[in-house]
Amino acid sequence: MVDVPVYQFDSGEVSKSEVDETVFGEQILWKLLHQAVVMYQANRRVGTHSTLTRAEVKGAMQKPWRQKGTGRARSGSRKSPIWRGGGVVFGPKPRDYSYSMPRKALRAALRSALLGKLRDGEVVFLDGAKMDAPKTQVMARVLKGIEGDGTTLFVLPERDENLFKSTRNIARTEVRIAADLNAYDVVRHNRLVFTRDGFDRLVERVGHGGN
Repeated sequence: MVDVPVYQFDSGEVSKSEVDETVFGEQILWKLLHQAVVMYQANRRVGTHSTLTRAEVKGAMQKPWRQKGTGRARSGSRKSPIWRGGGVVFGPKPRDYSYSMPRKALRAALRSALLGKLRDGEVVFLDGAKMDAPKTQVMARVLKGIEGDGTTLFVLPERDENLFKSTRNIARTEVRIAADLNAYDVVRHNRLVFTRDGFDRLVERVGHGGN
């Protein structure tokens, strides 16, 4: 069992809650977690890099000088890759870096990421996370009360527009719903803040009893 701090929305830490971390597995699958994170990073790449080949470089096609009699090495084009301003040999071209992994493997990677966060004490529960209107100051005060270092990720059971709008102007803070959470989101944030319903929804989704 792992003790997870429980904070009230306005009054700071009030208690601790015991969580059975084995719902996310017995051990962290480091190799699988690494593979999943690399896949998510690859899928985020735009792949718009492009260089010019000698066929695409602008310039005349005539020889810079005659073939023989000058004492210099023969040259056929100013677009040659060995010339400054010439084409690039085997340079990068626009491409799609994305690929996929089996859904079962991605769920296992997410379980490993969550298990690691629980064991490292980087998970917090937040009770009473409800707002009538977007208020960035209130959310900033809540974050200060939690005393989280680095980046923070809020995990909600479903989309809450007021909470989303209250956090979008706070640096190093993001909001996700439990259905969209992945291993990369978990790994790249220093602290996870769950509502109780959000955590239960995540356990139903990726726990050993989930689909």
